[in-house]
Amino acid sequence: MSQIANKGFILIVDDNPTNLSVLSEALASKGLRFRVAVDGESAIAQAERNQPELILLDIQMPGIDGFETCRRLKTNAVTQNIPIIFTTALTDIESKTKGFVLGAVDYISKPFAQEEVIARVRVHLRLKQLNESLEQQVRDRTAALQQAQVQLVQQEKLSTLGELIAGIAHEMNNPITFISSNIPPLEEYIAGVTEILQLYEQEYPHPTAKITTAIEKLDLKFVLQDILKILTSFKVGTERIENVSNSLRTFSRLDSDTKIPADLHQGLDSTLMILQHRLKDNGNRTCIEVIKNYGKLPEVNCYLGQMNQVFMNILANAIDAIDEAIVKDTMSHKSPQIQITTETDSQNQVVIRIADNGMGVPERLKQRLFEPLFTTKPVGKGTGLGLSIAHQIVVEKHNGTLEVNSHIGMGTEFTITIPI
Repeated sequence: MSQIANKGFILIVDDNPTNLSVLSEALASKGLRFRVAVDGESAIAQAERNQPELILLDIQMPGIDGFETCRRLKTNAVTQNIPIIFTTALTDIESKTKGFVLGAVDYISKPFAQEEVIARVRVHLRLKQLNESLEQQVRDRTAALQQAQVQLVQQEKLSTLGELIAGIAHEMNNPITFISSNIPPLEEYIAGVTEILQLYEQEYPHPTAKITTAIEKLDLKFVLQDILKILTSFKVGTERIENVSNSLRTFSRLDSDTKIPADLHQGLDSTLMILQHRLKDNGNRTCIEVIKNYGKLPEVNCYLGQMNQVFMNILANAIDAIDEAIVKDTMSHKSPQIQITTETDSQNQVVIRIADNGMGVPERLKQRLFEPLFTTKPVGKGTGLGLSIAHQIVVEKHNGTLEVNSHIGMGTEFTITIPI
């Protein structure tokens, strides 16, 4: 009979020296490691300290018997998955049934036959190994499916959002280009008309009563001055709309198959422009102050569209955290604020810190923030995919890190680090 490979040990629980000797000899003959306990209490203590691969458990022992020992092992989260084989002289159906109900996987009848002991031990060690392997495969497959789901959602969201925003920017661009391109000739025309009116006033200083009445009714002098102010406001308005359009195009930039050098400050600014409506006074709170501590950053090889999505998810979460703090009345002593700090570190990496002074995240939840489908928001307020997508983009797509530091009542800071 070939040797049986096992990575741990088998715990023999029996108060009879003869039984211990027979079982020990049988296991040792096949190279199996084992330990011994002579009563139920010590068996439970040993199993809790160092979990065996399998337990051979006698039923009739002093103190607590094998049935009670089995019950306690199976109700303990540390030991409940250890296979238990009863070793007993009891052969009645009632005893066997009770053992199986308590969680035993098999029986070995006394007196022992070494071949039977080894055969049953071999089967249950193998079953345990197969079960552990299957559970690991399920965990691996579940993790792979979750990761694939996050990737699909991220790609779909980025594609859909990019197309939508690019379309809006394009539709905005056409009329605003028409307006802005017509302002310079309009200025020339108004200047020409003003000059002619001034010449008329010089050449004909005494107009008729009808013309004088019309001039006074219109307040011609004020109108000529105000037209210039209106034109100036047109210029400012069109420039602002052009900036919004440029920000939308920057944010929705479709990524190529390769990374390209990009200005991350531009990405942050375009994201803030899109979120501007959420930063304003909303009736429940004053406007959120955004403090930019921008350092001098080089252009970074990245997928800018995806990095913009990271900025969007983190900044939107920061706004949500502040709004939640306002609702729960935990910010009465401070003004809502988001700080964005950028710098390069000694390892030639770009570091971006986005911090809010909102609710903060409990320590027990902080480590789960990047898990797919996990969210701290109320039902219907979050999908649990935003931060997991952000983590995947930073870590897998850019070989960087995304870390969180948070304290209840003080706020949360996300730190993005990516190689230049």
